[in-house]
Amino acid sequence: MTATRNLGFVAAGATLLSAAPLSAIFERWTWLIQATIAVAVVAGAAALTRLVRAPLWGQALGMLAGLVLALTWIFPSGGELVALVPTPATFAHFGELVGASAQDMRSYRVKVPDTPPLLFVSVLGIGGVALVVDVLSVGLRRPALAGLPMLAIYSVPVAVYVDSVPAVPFVVGAAGYLWLLVADNVDRVRRFGRRFTGDGRDVDVWESSPLAAAGRRLAVVGVALAVVLPLAVPGMTGGLLDTLGSGTGNGTGRAGQGGNPGRVDLFAALSGELNQSEVADMVKVTTSESGPFYLRFGVADQLEADGFRVGNPTGQAVTRGLPDPPQEAREGVEQRRYRATVETTKNFAMPLLPVYGEPVRIEELGGNWRYDPALQLVFSNRDDSREKRYSFDYVRSTYSPAALRRATSLPADHPLRLRQTATPPVSQVDTLVAGLVRGERTDYDKVRAIYDYFSSDNGFSYSLTTKGGTSGQDIVDFLNNKAGFCQQYAAAMAWLVRAAGIPARVAFGFTNGTGRTDEGYVLTNRNLHAWTEVYFDGMGWVPFDATPAYGVQGSTRSAWAPDTDAPESVTPEPGAPVTPGENDPSTEAAGPDRPDRETDAGLAVGAGDPTRQAPVWPWWTAGILVLLGLLAVPALRRAALRRRRGTRVAAVPTATMVDAGTGRDGVERTIVVGVDPDRARADAHAAWDELLDTLVDYRVRVDRTETPRATAERLAADALTEDAAAAAAARLLGRAEERARYARDPLAGEELAPALRSVRGVLAARADRRTRLLATVLPPSVLLRWRTAVSDTSSRVVATTGDARYRLLRWDPRRLLANRAAR
Repeated sequence: MTATRNLGFVAAGATLLSAAPLSAIFERWTWLIQATIAVAVVAGAAALTRLVRAPLWGQALGMLAGLVLALTWIFPSGGELVALVPTPATFAHFGELVGASAQDMRSYRVKVPDTPPLLFVSVLGIGGVALVVDVLSVGLRRPALAGLPMLAIYSVPVAVYVDSVPAVPFVVGAAGYLWLLVADNVDRVRRFGRRFTGDGRDVDVWESSPLAAAGRRLAVVGVALAVVLPLAVPGMTGGLLDTLGSGTGNGTGRAGQGGNPGRVDLFAALSGELNQSEVADMVKVTTSESGPFYLRFGVADQLEADGFRVGNPTGQAVTRGLPDPPQEAREGVEQRRYRATVETTKNFAMPLLPVYGEPVRIEELGGNWRYDPALQLVFSNRDDSREKRYSFDYVRSTYSPAALRRATSLPADHPLRLRQTATPPVSQVDTLVAGLVRGERTDYDKVRAIYDYFSSDNGFSYSLTTKGGTSGQDIVDFLNNKAGFCQQYAAAMAWLVRAAGIPARVAFGFTNGTGRTDEGYVLTNRNLHAWTEVYFDGMGWVPFDATPAYGVQGSTRSAWAPDTDAPESVTPEPGAPVTPGENDPSTEAAGPDRPDRETDAGLAVGAGDPTRQAPVWPWWTAGILVLLGLLAVPALRRAALRRRRGTRVAAVPTATMVDAGTGRDGVERTIVVGVDPDRARADAHAAWDELLDTLVDYRVRVDRTETPRATAERLAADALTEDAAAAAAARLLGRAEERARYARDPLAGEELAPALRSVRGVLAARADRRTRLLATVLPPSVLLRWRTAVSDTSSRVVATTGDARYRLLRWDPRRLLANRAAR
């Protein structure tokens, strides 16, 4: 037992060592402290269950209970009993953490902060792996298989890490696995006593043997190759997602320059930051422009049935220069050049960097950062935006409505129009767009008709909560409810503009916040925003912000896209940006100092709505029903066995005399109808098997080496002393089984079924409540039979495998060569 406990603690330590690669994902070490607590509780529960000699399934349930208690203590919901006993509210809290973890996984890029959802799923995963490793290595004595769940932990950073996973955590995890294998082998050797050599000398357990030394050398060489080979072979240092999501290649045998920053769900990231209760500084920016537009860092331009998605940017390093924007002089189009400096904080972690307008030169960034001129994005495959400082020159373009009206429509076969106007078939949207653009001749007038539609005059409002819909399509539900936040407005307008045959996409960035200070703009997570960009031929992508201005801090409007909810008198002059202020009635109604003012938060159309969650009670009900069904299987199996045996053990018929009448010779004849001996034996065996199962169920010792008569006498003398009838019934069952086994003629004419009921009733009456409950719900006889069946099956599989291995050895090349040499 001591060796088993030691091996269990080694399994727990090996699990923690195998979790070392997670250090490449988290910024801090909180996950390790919490995981250590959970694994320690699991190991302690395993040791206690083995101390009471619980079966393997009992050990697994004990470890699972320990893991639940550890999670309850580390991640309390506030509704626990005595601070540790979980309640339904606790499990509901766990479900919320799991659901929130999916959003955090989409929102953050490695390394991730210590958010409760991510910590919960990490500790839950490591604790679950610790349980499986303990069962495999200690319960089933298959430590080699324990490497699979350990490898599952290592696969997490390999799958999500942009760069190659550091080698040191892999070595630590491999050392933990080797430690487990060595500890198991030492324990196996100790079971045979002390080792000794042929000359009689004792050999210590830890003393090396040629076979063990060869195994250790192979292990060291294998780990060394696994660490050194990826560093030495070109093309093997990128992460898995970096390879799968890279560009088309650049002809050098390496992945293309595109990378896959699109794996960060910008809609979810925006919502995750806006929905946080704390306000965190994200960007500090200074610019020579007096009234800049939004600071921009992302684009979603791929429209699918469930909403807009982020594509894969491509481009060259910013150190090689940026392309100049088109300088063609157009009436009503003004382009001015400005300079800005941006400092990002540790709270802004993305593979994207925010910039103003159209950057033409970027300084203080390395070759890891690239620029996509089509998407106007600065991105990286190898770095993130945390704590970066850089300066850039950019061009700010402003347009007059007349200039945009003069822009011609793109040809129907233009590649950009083909890509950026495809929309899923939604008849309600097509009908609405057709009505809005009816009679409009230019692209700008069509866009303005759609833009003006999202106004309070048409019933639209800004709201942090939305009503559920019945259409089954988020875009239709939003257009029907007419209430939402920035992501929904931006995505809905881009969808409608595309349905009108004009290219459109969704842009992400920061508004100007509460205003400019001496140090520039300090932008927080509350200033994150989304808006629509529409493409006009010869002018490029022009921004339109359809979100109600009163709902967005630092909202900026322009001459070509004015505030549709503001009076006509405040319409800005051409090319002049407008920020709602004291004279804007919309901001007076809900100013920045008003406590009831709603700030920008939420999700995009098609990206899921946190206020419209599906009810969870059907899943809980289904889970409870499945659990109850699984728990009822042993009881149903026991009832079926008892019923099947009861149909046989009705009554063993006696031999009867039948008068056959008088024969021809005048002599009366009588025919004796005998008993079917095979049926009598089968009935006796069934009754005896039922008696033995009853003894097992009620915790009465069963000795398979005893004869039936000896067992019956012991039962009558020990358990049935207070009931003579039950004692006689037990002796009857023993005599019937004995006659069925050894006598030529089995016992006949006795009522075996009433005897069984008599014995069962006395045993149930003398048993305690727990024993009676287990005998009914989880009959030990059924569990013992299943455990024996599993053991027998495992033995047969091992024997079959050994036989197959022995047969394959006949074709061993060394053996064939040895046979040939002998000839």
